[in-house]
Amino acid sequence: MNINFIYITAGDMDEARAIGKALVSDRLAACVNIIDNINSMYWWQGEIQDDMEVIIIAKTKESLVPELIEKVKSMHSYDCPCVVSLPIVDGNKGFLEWVAEETR
Repeated sequence: MNINFIYITAGDMDEARAIGKALVSDRLAACVNIIDNINSMYWWQGEIQDDMEVIIIAKTKESLVPELIEKVKSMHSYDCPCVVSLPIVDGNKGFLEWVAEETR
């Protein structure tokens, strides 16, 4: 059983909550955490941007990552949203089993 964290940034809390709810409702993620008020600096279209964003951290099975990414992209307001998958190497076995059971 391979479980991954999916790190996603969103433009505001409403967008983050809509994406998070869709991921959990569609059982693409067992749960999401939403962290508001992060400061992000990045290059975009030749200029440095300095914006406030919201982080979404989703927990899911590795096999669902491609579908989860497509779902986020279909709902996201950004042209090129940050959606990256990080494999979980180890952790509480009970929690990891719960993630597997609560996703498709």
